[in-house]
Amino acid sequence: MATFRLALVQLAVSATKADNLVKVAKLVKEAASKGAQVIALPECFNSPYGTSYFPEYAEKIPGDSTEVLSKAAKDNQVFLIGGSIPEKDGDKLFNTCTVYNPEGAMIAKYRKMHLFDIDIPGKIRFQESETLSPGNTFTTFDTPYCKIGVGICYDMRFAEMAHIYNKKGCKLIVYPGAFNMTTGPAHWELLQRGRALDNQLYVATVSPARDETASYHAWGHSTLVNPWGSVITTMEHEEGVIYSDVDPNYVDEVRSQIPISFQKRNDIYKVEEVEENGKKA
Repeated sequence: MATFRLALVQLAVSATKADNLVKVAKLVKEAASKGAQVIALPECFNSPYGTSYFPEYAEKIPGDSTEVLSKAAKDNQVFLIGGSIPEKDGDKLFNTCTVYNPEGAMIAKYRKMHLFDIDIPGKIRFQESETLSPGNTFTTFDTPYCKIGVGICYDMRFAEMAHIYNKKGCKLIVYPGAFNMTTGPAHWELLQRGRALDNQLYVATVSPARDETASYHAWGHSTLVNPWGSVITTMEHEEGVIYSDVDPNYVDEVRSQIPISFQKRNDIYKVEEVEENGKKA
C-alpha cells in the first residue's frame, strides 16, 4: 500500500452558509495543489455549531452543501471527507459526514452515533439530543491506499468504536470534531493518542477554527497521530490547512513489533475463565 498525502482543513466557519461553501471549495483546491490526495473538513463546516443552528442550517442529502463537496472532489481529483453538516431527513435531524471519490461520487455516509450530551457544572452544558437524532451504522470506505473509518467528535470517546474499525481493516480513522475550551485542553489530544495507540493505526481529527465572537468556542488543534501514538502534525486554533504523509505500511510495521492483535487477545482471554472468587468457571 502506497504512502499518501493527507490534508486537514481547519475552517473558520461563519454564519453565512454560502460563504462557507465558497471557502471550502477554495481550500480544497489549495490542498490538492499542494499534493493532498485525501482531504478532510471539520464538523459542521457549513454552519455555526449549536443546537439552535442545526434546524436552521439543516438540508437534505444530496443538497447545496454536498453538491459543492462532490464538485470539489471531482474538480481536484481527490478523496474528500466532508466533515459534517446538519442533515434533514423527514422529521429528523442528524449530524452527518459524506465522503466523495475523485470522480465526485458519494461513496460513504456516516451519521454521528454518539451525541454530544454533557453537563459540567459551572463550565459547559451542551445537549445535541435536544435537536439531533443518533445514527446507528459504522462507516468505512476503501481507497487505493487503505481502508478509512469515520467518526464524529464525541464518537472518539468510545474505544469500542475504534476497535470495531480496526477489526474491519481500517488503518486510518478520521474524526471531524469541535471540542470546546473545557474538554479540548483536557482530552482532545489524549483521546486521539489513546485511540491510535490502542489500535495501532493513524487517527486524524479536524476542527473548525476558533471564533471568539461565536456562541460556541471550538478548541481547534486539528491533529494527526501515528500508530506509535505520536503526534505527527498539529496546529493552533486559527484557520489553515496542515499536511502529512500517511504510510499504511507503518501500521503493519508497528503491529509486527508489538503484537496486540484481536486474535492474540482472544487467545489469551480464553486460556482460563475465572470467577470473582478465584475459582475456575
